[in-house]
Amino acid sequence: MISVDAMGGDRGPAAIVAGIEQSCDKNPEIRFIVHGPEPELRRLIGRRREIADRCVIRHAPGVVSMTDKPSQVIRSAQDTSMWSAVESVRNGEATVAVSCGNTGALMALSMLRLRKLPGVARPAIAILWPSRNPTGFNVMLDVGADIKADATDLLQYALMGASYARNGLGLDRPRVGLLNVGTEEHKGRAELKEAQELVAAAAPRGQFDYVGFVEGSDLMSDRVDVIVTDGFTGNIALKAGEGTAKLVGDFLKEAFANSIMSKFAALLAMTSLKRLQKRIDPRRVNGGVFLGLNGTVVKSHGSADATGLSAAIKLAFQLAKSGFHERLAARVAQAAEQAAAAPAPGATHAPTGDSA
Repeated sequence: MISVDAMGGDRGPAAIVAGIEQSCDKNPEIRFIVHGPEPELRRLIGRRREIADRCVIRHAPGVVSMTDKPSQVIRSAQDTSMWSAVESVRNGEATVAVSCGNTGALMALSMLRLRKLPGVARPAIAILWPSRNPTGFNVMLDVGADIKADATDLLQYALMGASYARNGLGLDRPRVGLLNVGTEEHKGRAELKEAQELVAAAAPRGQFDYVGFVEGSDLMSDRVDVIVTDGFTGNIALKAGEGTAKLVGDFLKEAFANSIMSKFAALLAMTSLKRLQKRIDPRRVNGGVFLGLNGTVVKSHGSADATGLSAAIKLAFQLAKSGFHERLAARVAQAAEQAAAAPAPGATHAPTGDSA
């Protein structure tokens, strides 16, 4: 069962319900709890008979706006669709919550209602980044849950990111790298150097390969599957990447619209251009996953249309079906054990043979 906040997106509940419909068309197994004003949702869902019997409507008249501060939301959001959507996961009615709403408010509510996993100091937001890998994506975390991260936090991120790559991308042994200003071992802040030792020591038990430091140019490469960084750096990288992709798209449109000959060239290249557009379409990778909580929450882009929301729901369903949360909890427990052991530089542990 997927819990959906129907009121968080910029496009309104109609786009959310349309995304649910797309998901139902693609997946006969999926079921929903949809949160928002019952009269409006009953009208929107009632028009689509094919999804009406697969949706439970949960009345929540309030809405968390994009301008609401997290501190305000925590004090007065009990009647909102966002609170209700997270509460369904807390109560065990749903496995994953999906929302297009205010990121800060959603994280604050999720931490308040779901609580952090034991041993987690700072939850992380993980996203899929288009890359040259066979899967088409890399995992990057944190991209904005918390601007700080010490060596132990980065170790937890590495273990959580590897677990996400296994369950979200189907990788048996993900390659993990720490984002730094260079690949040389002597570069970077003290916490990065300490984290390198911890992550390298955890790799055998965590069943991932540590590739060392990676640079910004590796974010889209096939050298690594999971990029670990703090939320400040990750969020800047994410926004810079999104802005660059939009700029390149705009330049391509301008170039092909420049003359009659360029328009003719665009017509001849239409198939290739559509393939490129699909490959870099941000809607296909819509959904940041909150990691480190007692429950799974997927944050969709606020401007997501039906296609984008359907992609976020697909990710949520895939994680729910794989038992991702239970596996992630096991990895976090391992991180706590690893940190408590405080291994000396170069120390390693024997593999346990488990997989998460």
